[in-house]
Amino acid sequence: MNVLNKIFLIILIIGGINWGLIGLFQYDLVAALFGGAASMISRIIYTLVGISALYCITMLFYRTSDHELVGEH
Repeated sequence: MNVLNKIFLIILIIGGINWGLIGLFQYDLVAALFGGAASMISRIIYTLVGISALYCITMLFYRTSDHELVGEH
């Protein structure tokens, strides 16, 4: 997995955790940390999460060779 994939995956995980908090506790951590859901920083983070999700869709179509083990470079 290259560096760009890891960055997008980390951003997506952060977004997933935030959505889990919203679903379970009605608590938006991003909004709480950055001044509300409508603040520019929060909107940038939400946008990055969305872009990361779209990019990570491509990971569904990755193929590994028969000789490559998971986690091996």
